[in-house]
Amino acid sequence: MPTLRISNSGSALLLLAVLTTFMACAPKKSPPVPMDLAQESIIPIPVSLTATNSSFELTNATDIYVQGDSKELLKIGQYLADKLNPSTGLDIKVKSSNEAPAAGNIYLSIKKDAELGAEGYVLSINAEGVHLTANAPAGLFWGVQTIRQLLPPEIELPSKQAGPWRMASGTIRDKPTYGFRGTMLDVARHFFGVEDIKRFIDLAAYYKLNVMHLGLTNDQGWRIEIKSWPKLAEYGGKTEVGGGKGGYYTQEQFKDLVRYAQDRYMTIIPEIDMPGHSNAALASYAELNCDGKARELYTGTEVGFSTFCAQKDITYKFIDDVIREVAAISPGPYIHIGGDESHATKKEDYILFVNKVQDIVLSHGKQVIGWDEIATASLKKNVFVQLWSDEKNASLAVKQGAKLVMSPARKTYLDMQYDSTTKLGLHWAAYIEVDSAYSWDPATIIPGITQKDILGIESPMWSETVDTFDEVEYMVFPRLPGHAELNWSPATGRSWAAYKKRLAAHGPRFTAMGVDYYPSKLVEWKEDKDKKLKN
Repeated sequence: MPTLRISNSGSALLLLAVLTTFMACAPKKSPPVPMDLAQESIIPIPVSLTATNSSFELTNATDIYVQGDSKELLKIGQYLADKLNPSTGLDIKVKSSNEAPAAGNIYLSIKKDAELGAEGYVLSINAEGVHLTANAPAGLFWGVQTIRQLLPPEIELPSKQAGPWRMASGTIRDKPTYGFRGTMLDVARHFFGVEDIKRFIDLAAYYKLNVMHLGLTNDQGWRIEIKSWPKLAEYGGKTEVGGGKGGYYTQEQFKDLVRYAQDRYMTIIPEIDMPGHSNAALASYAELNCDGKARELYTGTEVGFSTFCAQKDITYKFIDDVIREVAAISPGPYIHIGGDESHATKKEDYILFVNKVQDIVLSHGKQVIGWDEIATASLKKNVFVQLWSDEKNASLAVKQGAKLVMSPARKTYLDMQYDSTTKLGLHWAAYIEVDSAYSWDPATIIPGITQKDILGIESPMWSETVDTFDEVEYMVFPRLPGHAELNWSPATGRSWAAYKKRLAAHGPRFTAMGVDYYPSKLVEWKEDKDKKLKN
């Protein structure tokens, strides 16, 4: 039998022919699509950004890798996967890796970088992959929100879309100006259920807010179960403005909300408003009134007529019990004691009351926050004052060594009408259009008060005129993203002219997320593709 012999040169020619055939059959990888990161509409605007005129595309081969086997990082990775998978249909998996993965993937890792603090991040994107690093896990979570905003608006839809799913390339280095970035919902005047609060938390987290303040008590309703004083919720919580059925959160429901917020790096601040705005409690327990007579439940909107009895020992026993139970289910550092509009309280009684209540809160291991009126008392160390009305009180608070949460009503109150044609809301503080909500600086609004005196901005949503969450969304959006930018981004990088263009591009995102927002005529909203963004 003859033997087939191939010379060395023949072997080379055969190998070359095989490789040529293989390469001709192999799929060709498309070059990355040029995209300009500097033109993307990120809110809040990052501290620094460098564009490289390329892009990264999510594909069927893309997965999310997290550094090591940290449960916390795996949870953040899964959060991102859960945001990407429904609309892309890519079935992106979350995996552990001690080193950067192969090309085509997303990698989340912790890298010690003290300059970033607890919440900063670095996002690096090129055609080969996405690398998100942070000094701490919270920074990774906020970087994830930026990734979401760099993808098309359709990424927020709950069903599979066509794609493609590209992100512009470059590097973002980002960190917040203020550590306290909040919003607030009054659930006392109108009650909102657990799922509504969770949705509010998700929408706020999308814009990198980290505080959710819940106004749990007021004249019109008591919304948190207190086991040692059960009638507070059972009786005091059964109505609301206009005479609706009201409601309250059990302690287990409240703990569920706290856990939900913690998973999104948000702190829930419970507010027990006192000594005024207390009629629901005064109707539930007669002994809390100076005359020992229970008040009638109240469903109106007037303020300033109710007060706890500052001279009775039972008042402070009651408050100690309430704060003890609320503190036990609130792992965050703060308890809000209200203190506003206590017109029915004598001045000397008000000061006595606030001084005593501060001690009670501190005895349960929490820091005190109160509305700006509490600055007229003798503030303890590490008490925070929330400006809403009187700038003199803010100055008085700073003189006593307190830091401020900035919520000036004329700029941050989300229950104010946009203009005179807005059906929902009030206007006693101001009409607050989107430009007015954005065009101010918390560090310069009060003479003598600077950034070092300020914890951050909080945007309150009072609920006298709203009773559905769609109505809440309409009043909150699009003003809240502007407040989020004031909280996060340096003042030197902000302007209304530039911001309104970025905000316009969030119209399709609001639509994709099902947000019922106010389409301000001051913004040239970008329509979605033939208005096809539908849930």
